[in-house]
Amino acid sequence: MIRSRLKFTIQNLSEKLWIRPLRNAVLAVLVVYIAHLADQLPLQDLVPDISIETVEKLLTVISASMLGVATFAVASMVSAYASAGGSATPRAFALIVADGVSQEALSSFIGAFIFSIVGIIAVKVGFFGVAGRFALFLFTIAIFAWVILTFVRWVDNIARLGRIGNTIEKVDAATREAFNHFHASAPLGGRPVINFPENGVDIYSDELGFIQHIDTGRLDDWAEDNDAMVYIRSLPGAFIDPKRPLATVVTRTEKTVLELGIPRRAFILAERRTYTNDPRFGLIVLSEIGSRALSPGINDPGTAIEIVVRLSRILRDWTVKQKAEDTERPQLKRVFVPPLELGDLLEDAYGAISKDGVESVEVGIWIQRSLALLAQLPEAGIRQAAQVQAKLALDRAERELSFPHDLARVRRAHEAVPKLKFH
Repeated sequence: MIRSRLKFTIQNLSEKLWIRPLRNAVLAVLVVYIAHLADQLPLQDLVPDISIETVEKLLTVISASMLGVATFAVASMVSAYASAGGSATPRAFALIVADGVSQEALSSFIGAFIFSIVGIIAVKVGFFGVAGRFALFLFTIAIFAWVILTFVRWVDNIARLGRIGNTIEKVDAATREAFNHFHASAPLGGRPVINFPENGVDIYSDELGFIQHIDTGRLDDWAEDNDAMVYIRSLPGAFIDPKRPLATVVTRTEKTVLELGIPRRAFILAERRTYTNDPRFGLIVLSEIGSRALSPGINDPGTAIEIVVRLSRILRDWTVKQKAEDTERPQLKRVFVPPLELGDLLEDAYGAISKDGVESVEVGIWIQRSLALLAQLPEAGIRQAAQVQAKLALDRAERELSFPHDLARVRRAHEAVPKLKFH
């Protein structure tokens, strides 16, 4: 089984803008060499003799056009990135850059350009015989057709890339994917835990940064070798300083000294948060998009309402999924992972947008409606957290809304939220 750290690294590399162009550049050189291998087959008298001039002209057309198309593609993508950062939030930039269709289009254009240049050089130096030129001719036609189809598909995608709706959908999908790693019965593949031991050895980091990933499989292997239990104290997204513990180790042997370098390296820290294993970050970014839509310069309450609805849907679907898959078993035996704090999730999702949208009656009503949906779920933790946020939103509305009719509408919406009971 591939370690989660390796999978995380591969996933991060696949999102880099230069990886796919580099891959296609290597493939382009290989295709030219494969065409040369056709000369070693007994095909000289069986295939038509394509003249050097014909192949050269085709390759010249591709090289001249692909460089311009690639430049146009880069300019269009940069414009889309700027649009996403301006209309949504800069935190969504990573998802826009990682757009697979745009990356594949750019890499196809660059790969075709390199193929044509290498092909022209090979033809000029007499690298091909009759069969080789025919094979190169076929590859040229195939690559030309592939580039046309890729361009048409990319144009349809670039028309939406960077638009607010497209950005919201990408953040929504990334947040849902992150939540999939936090099943109640097996968070991050480990065993759930609420209370931490008091007699363990805490692991700290000398670095400052956010946890991007935790290689729980590596922790489990180390714990098995040392007959220990590892209790994770800080989840992905947490900001780590030298005084905040990453994890606590409890050993069952009489070892007085533990080599903590391996478990420490299982925590990947960086300067910024990512969506991969951090569902709270996705909720924060969605909330930021909603808050920016309510700013005076944009004044788009419809987008804020869409965000509120999406937030409730994401949290509801994740909560319902916990009950539907309560038979899932932890994959790791010696790693214990705390659950996500439901109160923090609701605060990340609704705190900023509730504050910034307090003067919008429509947004206030939809906040109450979405929280009422969550407050009716059977899970007690999220139900209570939703009730708290609904009451806070109502208190803000009562302080800020001066027109009685508007305040009455928000109060009526709040009546659908079950009353918070104190024990």
